[in-house]
Amino acid sequence: MFIRQTVSFAAAICLSVLVVSGLTGCQSKGSSSEATTSSDSAAASSSSKETAATTTSAPDPSSIPASKIADAAKILARPQVPILCYHQVRDWRASDSKSAKDYIIPVAAFKEQMQMLADSGYHTILPDQLYAYMTTGAPLPPKPFMLTFDDGDLDQYEVAAPELEKHGFKGTFFIMTVAIGRRGKQPYMDKTQIKDLADRGHTIGAHTWDHHNVKKYQGDDWKIQLEEPKAKLETITGKPVRYFAYPFGLWNKPALPEIQKRGYAAAFTLADKRDDQMPLYTVRRIIAGGQWKATTMYRNMIQSFDDK
Repeated sequence: MFIRQTVSFAAAICLSVLVVSGLTGCQSKGSSSEATTSSDSAAASSSSKETAATTTSAPDPSSIPASKIADAAKILARPQVPILCYHQVRDWRASDSKSAKDYIIPVAAFKEQMQMLADSGYHTILPDQLYAYMTTGAPLPPKPFMLTFDDGDLDQYEVAAPELEKHGFKGTFFIMTVAIGRRGKQPYMDKTQIKDLADRGHTIGAHTWDHHNVKKYQGDDWKIQLEEPKAKLETITGKPVRYFAYPFGLWNKPALPEIQKRGYAAAFTLADKRDDQMPLYTVRRIIAGGQWKATTMYRNMIQSFDDK
């Protein structure tokens, strides 16, 4: 079952969040209905740590021969891997609006969600693994899922990354390059911290220069928002940047080949439907709502990526 929301709703939410949180990114999010479910034994957490160490590598997408890459129909037929999206990981402030809290997950709630996933036997994968799976059917670890973080907020480095690593998890961090090193009410990671995440085995991806809506690009926007951030992040990390996340989760068909020809292997949305011709550039995610209980997150994750 997919979670559906309109662009107009997403835009309204985004406006509210941007007003409250400055440059903080925002997108359409999944259902916030609550549910109860039981987690597996804590022994699964130990197994998760052991398996994660051997399941975070995959071939460079550019090394996979074109003849081995599945067509769109085969890619769409493969079961979807659950992908969660987070923004700020910090405790709420008195000034945070109700809508802003959907995109700000309190530290204790984030830790509870990570613990539940670890205890339930989930294993994180990184985008290279996802790409190999989608294009060639490469095997994945048991109960795979992805953790993604948008914008490059400092709390993702100081709070989220250590919590991930405690469970043997790895994440993908999509960086908005205009904010690198920016401090203030909402601080962002600097170059040293971004490189450190890459060196620790996490993936760094691009999230445009200044969070400009891809559907509105024209002229030099493709260079400013796609080419320059990719080059900058590659200089910082010393590694290829192959993956892109759409601001607001919004995309249109004309954008897909533009992103592809600029060297990105895949792009991540927050939409409820993948493109039937270029599914690699419309990979679905859902926002893990800041006001969700861990059980709510778990249920929504399962339901949103259920292909039945």
